[in-house]
Amino acid sequence: MSPPGEGGSCPICSKPRDTKFRPFCSKRCADLDLGRWLRGDYAIPGAPPSPGEGLSDPDEDPELN
Repeated sequence: MSPPGEGGSCPICSKPRDTKFRPFCSKRCADLDLGRWLRGDYAIPGAPPSPGEGLSDPDEDPELN
């Protein structure tokens, strides 16, 4: 088995990977992937939040004070 970043292909354009930009082939493909994460194109599946569950206000959360 080869180490990550060696062999295989770029997940964006399928060109051979470059160890400098692993697992991508170039800075361009790495930046494209970052942009997709920042836009929310990728999502990690999970259970939907329960009603009333959400981010708490740090000023009102006794565990954070």
